[in-house]
Amino acid sequence: MLLQGKRIIIGICGSIAAYKIASLTRLLVKKGVGVQIIMTPESKEFITPLTLAALSKNPVLSDYYNPQNGEWHNHVELGLKADLLLIAPASANTLSKMAQGACDNLLLATYLSARCPVFFAPAMDLDMWKHPTTQANVAKLISYGNKVISPGTGELASGLVGEGRLAEPEEILEFIVDFFSNSLPLKGKKALVTAGPTYEAIDPVRFIGNHSSGKMGYAIAEQLKRLGATVTLISGPTSLPKPAGVTTIPVLSAQQMFDNCKEYFPEADILVMSAAVADYTPLEVATQKIKKITEDFTIQLKKTNDILAFLGAQKQKKQTVVGFALETNNELENAKNKLIRKNLDFIVLNSMQDQGAGFGSDTNKITIISKNNQESKYQLKSKTEVAKDICRHIIEHQNFINS
Repeated sequence: MLLQGKRIIIGICGSIAAYKIASLTRLLVKKGVGVQIIMTPESKEFITPLTLAALSKNPVLSDYYNPQNGEWHNHVELGLKADLLLIAPASANTLSKMAQGACDNLLLATYLSARCPVFFAPAMDLDMWKHPTTQANVAKLISYGNKVISPGTGELASGLVGEGRLAEPEEILEFIVDFFSNSLPLKGKKALVTAGPTYEAIDPVRFIGNHSSGKMGYAIAEQLKRLGATVTLISGPTSLPKPAGVTTIPVLSAQQMFDNCKEYFPEADILVMSAAVADYTPLEVATQKIKKITEDFTIQLKKTNDILAFLGAQKQKKQTVVGFALETNNELENAKNKLIRKNLDFIVLNSMQDQGAGFGSDTNKITIISKNNQESKYQLKSKTEVAKDICRHIIEHQNFINS
């Protein structure tokens, strides 16, 4: 999940160690990474572009343009879109050019255009690696903010034994995972998310419920996990698969959701209460199925615990609490009142009047209202993208209260 959707450029230089990039590419693709490979002209003597294209599932680039159809390989766009540029194996020749700002191939042009983090993994013979010029180039690249994946020690292609071997694919992968893990904005934070409906039993076969699918809450839980948080998801009944890496606690009733929220909330830094919790529950639950005998039938109801109000009253300074308001009329007024009454930091308003928003759909249209009465309106978009919008507000608030 950590690397899912990341875009990584691998720049391959002329080195016998280029064969290791086939294994690395496969490892990254299996993690859900979009891999774009750029090869220097010399590197194609050591491993074929066809092999790497098949493994990466993307055409391999080497020239500024495709001479057959004139398609331009925009190095600026490549550098801007990537989440990471990894140059591996990085030859002594390419390290020298990078340090001096030379630009005589597509890889070097992309490097000079990149705004993303740059890693380089050197591979060369022992004496070349130890040479003062090489060490000076490495030091200069590090001073520019680039990160080195140090070469290993072992038998080299020359037959010598020493430092200079390209790090193994698994070691490079671990380096990448550690980097993204440590740079995540919610790393070390605990998040509690509620999702889905609650079912309030009438008898052993019937219940009072609602049409919530849980999709919004699940998308938020997944996004918080991607951002580094340790996430606990308390979920009412849904048909959705459990999000990977998220602790999911299934519940049925409002009382069960209340009990679990009380248990996990004190340790949480973040609460997102997106569940559609029933406001009322039957005063008594029949032990046997109720038969259809009378013309009229009345069920006496009682209020359920107001989970969000209870937790809002317990809120600590370090916590960010987000509620939801699904309204059918007086939307803004009702949402703002709920924000104040329940001591929330944000409330997410969505209206039943907006087509494509609300229960069951894969899209949503929201307005996020903050405690200081700021309104952020968003257009209709997928619930995955909506979750990202909500999480951006959470990150900003966490940074503010912890600054």
